[in-house]
Amino acid sequence: MGMPNALKSNRLAEYCTSILEEHSCPSASVAVVEHGEVTLAEAYGLADLTTRRPATPETAYALASVTKPMTATAICVAADEGLLDLDAPVPVPDDHGWPAPTARQLLQHRGGFGAHYDFHYTGPDTDDRIDATPYARLHRPPDTAFEYANLGYRALGQLLEAASGQGLADFVRERVFEPLGLTALHLGPTHPGPAPSATRYTTDGRPYPPYCDTSHPGATLGWAPAAQLALFAQSYDRLLKPETAAAVREAHPVNPGLGYGLGWCLSRGTGPLVQSHGGGMGGVAAIVVTVPEQQLSVSVLTNSTNKAARDSITHHILTTLVPDFSPGSISPITEDPIRPLHLPTPHWQGAISTPEGDIPLSLSLSPEDDVARLHLNGETAEAPASASRAWSVQATFPLQLPTADARINSPVLALRLHQEPGDGTLHGVAQAHKSGDTEGLLGNFLTHPCQLRSR
Repeated sequence: MGMPNALKSNRLAEYCTSILEEHSCPSASVAVVEHGEVTLAEAYGLADLTTRRPATPETAYALASVTKPMTATAICVAADEGLLDLDAPVPVPDDHGWPAPTARQLLQHRGGFGAHYDFHYTGPDTDDRIDATPYARLHRPPDTAFEYANLGYRALGQLLEAASGQGLADFVRERVFEPLGLTALHLGPTHPGPAPSATRYTTDGRPYPPYCDTSHPGATLGWAPAAQLALFAQSYDRLLKPETAAAVREAHPVNPGLGYGLGWCLSRGTGPLVQSHGGGMGGVAAIVVTVPEQQLSVSVLTNSTNKAARDSITHHILTTLVPDFSPGSISPITEDPIRPLHLPTPHWQGAISTPEGDIPLSLSLSPEDDVARLHLNGETAEAPASASRAWSVQATFPLQLPTADARINSPVLALRLHQEPGDGTLHGVAQAHKSGDTEGLLGNFLTHPCQLRSR
């Protein structure tokens, strides 16, 4: 196996080493596949800082949301085999009388679920686990908007298990990984080996426990060495009927440069199609990119929460190998510029709907200095507030929602509220979460319906 000449002349090893040092990232594993052959598999830095174990091309890394294309492939395989129908309703809890989302809509993040993630670091039988069921309720009618939703992939995993009679991890292994000969790929809270995995680290270099489970495994719990991940990205469609493989790349727009298909991000606009998926969670920053026209795939895996090293290395490789590459062709970020507050009245009161019942709150806004004051559960906090195209008011407060779930590891509360013209009500969400992992470990992200009326 030889390094592609363009990357050799770009001194890839020196670049990666310097980027890891610049961003205090323990290690990176990089692979390039061209025309079905691995032409680069290199690793840099340390897979474990305590033992000084070096990263190698065989080291398995956690993938976070790069798991989604794997689960999506399994869903499409099951659809091709007649086990399920991509366009049949998927029963989910709903308080509004809206139609049930389809598997296709869930794959596209258009099922109507809100943002959510939960992580459990201390084993399968502990009290830090969150039951996602109360949060898995629709926030909007299906197929009306894109909202990145791990809960949609949770529902897809449950659908696949019911349709196949197998556990999700077993079905994905037997019907996706093994037929492609990619036996180092795995879905689960730990990697089983035999090759060792990379220890995950916070942004300031503290290790995460080796165990990490979640209520949405099909969205989050994949593992892979870089070369096998790049091979997966270039070969998954061999498992699908031609019409299903084409449907995977039928994408709804997310932003000017990107759309989302069935488990993959797809570039929009001029130039060759770029198909990708990134992932990030505590101690993980991963990405895989494939350019079908060039029969080229690239994967970059790192073991730090900080995505900066991943992004720099990815852009360096793709700028070298893909003519006219633009970072916007793989970035799902949607710009929503802030603007000053402009609401007809400054005082609002209402409630947050939680699994433990409604929690009253009051909100006062000061448009002259863009400050919001929140009173909740006997406490009051102030925070900068703004508006945007999507929200009439948005602010994040250093207040913990007084629920058992929020107390686990979600110490702040964000409000995202919208007012329709002529309506005296603010509708939206209250999101209990933790910002990053500079203290402790990455927390949970819990979305609750919220409604306030002017007073």
